[in-house]
Amino acid sequence: MLRSVLILAAVLIPSAAFAHTGAGDPSGFLHGFTHPIGGLDHILAMVAVGVFAYVLGGRALWLVPCAFVGMMVIGFALGVAGTEIPFVELGIALSSVVIGGAAALGRPMPVGIAMALVGVFAIFHGHAHGSEMPETSGGLAYAAGFIAATAMLHAIGILAAFGTAKAIGRYGRTAARIAGATFALGGVGVLTGYL
Repeated sequence: MLRSVLILAAVLIPSAAFAHTGAGDPSGFLHGFTHPIGGLDHILAMVAVGVFAYVLGGRALWLVPCAFVGMMVIGFALGVAGTEIPFVELGIALSSVVIGGAAALGRPMPVGIAMALVGVFAIFHGHAHGSEMPETSGGLAYAAGFIAATAMLHAIGILAAFGTAKAIGRYGRTAARIAGATFALGGVGVLTGYL
């Protein structure tokens, strides 16, 4: 199972060669990569997706993060096109509350519903990436950067949950649910301005 997650992370995270001169737009890639990891609201949500996928298990381990990334790209295109989406910042802040809360509940959920749940919030994240893209950044390199950072944060959530489960045994799923609750509380902190 852990080997599958590592393979998934390797597939989702583009090669570091994008950051080298002559392979795309290095400043665009770096701008894109730093956008998701530059805000606590984004980090909480992205890692929560990984923990949520772990709690659901099975095919959700790869389908839920892939759904987030896919819908985030659609949101990005909408943001670049200047399409207005209401309450983007609220949607981003609520994403860690809802996704972390779903992980904390630990209730069985059809994979399609879990994909739709994370996908709705991914549109808000992608829209923010698109509407805040620096004019000097190349769109494809910038998109590759935020996709790589997002996949990395999803993988961190999944791998941390697996590592914790391996370390503490049968209470691993409980620990992942507690982590989900922590992400939800962090989202409340962002919403209320405490974080």
